[in-house]
Amino acid sequence: MNNNSNASRINKILLLLAFIPFLLFSTPLFAESVSDSEFKVLLDGLAQKNFRKKQAAIEKIQKISHPKLKQVFQAMLDNKLFYVKKTKQVGFATKTDEGYSMADVLSGESMGQFGKRKVKKISVNNKIRNLINASIASLDLSDPDANVRLAAVGNMMKEMSDLTVSAMKKQLESEADKDVINAITVAIALVDLSSDDKQTKLSAIKNVSNSLNPAIKGALNRLLEKDSNNKYKEDADVRAATKKALDSISTRLKVYGFAETLFFGLSLGSVLLLSAIGLAITFGVMGVINMAHGELMMLGAYTTYVIQLIMPNSIEYSLFVAVPAAFLVAGCVGILIERGCLKFLYGRPLETLLATFGISLILQQTVRSIFSPLNRAVESPEWMSGAWQINEVLSLTYNRFYIIIFSLIIFSILILILKKTSLGLNIRAVSQNRSMAKAMGVRSEWVDALTFGLGSGIAGVAGVALSQLTNVGPNLGQSYIIDSFMVVVFGGVGNLWGTFVGAMSLGVVNKFLEPWSGAVLAKIIVLIFIILFIQKRPRGLFPQKGRAAEH
Repeated sequence: MNNNSNASRINKILLLLAFIPFLLFSTPLFAESVSDSEFKVLLDGLAQKNFRKKQAAIEKIQKISHPKLKQVFQAMLDNKLFYVKKTKQVGFATKTDEGYSMADVLSGESMGQFGKRKVKKISVNNKIRNLINASIASLDLSDPDANVRLAAVGNMMKEMSDLTVSAMKKQLESEADKDVINAITVAIALVDLSSDDKQTKLSAIKNVSNSLNPAIKGALNRLLEKDSNNKYKEDADVRAATKKALDSISTRLKVYGFAETLFFGLSLGSVLLLSAIGLAITFGVMGVINMAHGELMMLGAYTTYVIQLIMPNSIEYSLFVAVPAAFLVAGCVGILIERGCLKFLYGRPLETLLATFGISLILQQTVRSIFSPLNRAVESPEWMSGAWQINEVLSLTYNRFYIIIFSLIIFSILILILKKTSLGLNIRAVSQNRSMAKAMGVRSEWVDALTFGLGSGIAGVAGVALSQLTNVGPNLGQSYIIDSFMVVVFGGVGNLWGTFVGAMSLGVVNKFLEPWSGAVLAKIIVLIFIILFIQKRPRGLFPQKGRAAEH
């Protein structure tokens, strides 16, 4: 019987211990629940002008738990907590034409209408405001939503105290969300790094040795600065641990910095690929120096703008309509250019340059006449907005991420067209040996028209992508035409894989040069490199094969 009684007692104790965390976190900061009457007494302590007394009253209120506590603190921040001068009764105030309408804090019932001189706002200064923000944050620390808890930790870091540190440590014991755990660890470490206890400081340094939070790096640097200035002679172990942690953090920052630069380089390379891939086809097959290629991209961008005007309530799906529409619009314009002008100029590349330059001016002026010279903003769908935040120092923007994927898809489709279709076979035949292709029955005139239309259509698709990165205007294409020619010449005229490698290489090199040389000088350095490279390899990285390529 005694054994059963002891076992029952032990079970009750274990059950009670299991509920202790729930009891702790059901009330913020280990607060003690109070009755409505006790809460009302504490609130009445706020009805005074002296800020020190008001701060002391808030510090008392912080230590209790009540359902209306957060609402009261928020009302103070919003300047909506008043008290009646005569009775010192605190309530929520709403401004009216006659003065203020007061409502009871506990019941929400109306306290009546009061003139402006009969009530007084419970004002706050910066110190009290920070104290209240920290209190609200500590209340949110037990919220079921991880995002609310994460925001609460960030707010509590602005005004750390023994009470908030204790609450964070307790929350850390049961916290499951990785981001919240990391934020709490950083917050506690920032406090522990200034501790006088050596072991506490060493433990804090160990906990943050892999942290990328800028505040942690700043705190560690201050530890070394204090030591070098002889203000506080740190222990040798603490100094060594601090240096080791800073070295670890610096290494990780360099790795993530490299990854971010590489990402931006690939995104720039993807834009260059989209803008150059159509030019590579027309330049490689027909030998046409198409100076209107940038304006064909501009037409694709304006097509996106028009599509969004037509379907303003379906912006999320507008790009799926704009891509084929831009391909058709730019492709048709390209075929008109080829049939109406360029077919008379084959074999005379300098004259095609002058002709297409004139066409580019005509297209620019046409757009100015229809849409005006002002830039037009194209909306990005919600799924392309924002960024993927990997950690504190590395984030990848969705629009550039999708453009990388989009450029790879377009490149793959174009490769399939050239390798697996009769049009692709004819294009390759004409590009390698036009005379032999004609002798074999290939209608080179139609191949030229369709090739130019295909290249122009891809330029239009590139314009859709560019509309998500910059404003759409008549001069949009001028920013990319030179870069497109650089990519085509560097990769090898008429070779799609050369265009791909050239675009990605130039994009990455540009982004790695920019931090120390600047954007303009980086482009100049790349241009000089290409000029020198072409002197050694005039046909580019991947020269075109065939008899016609030798001429």
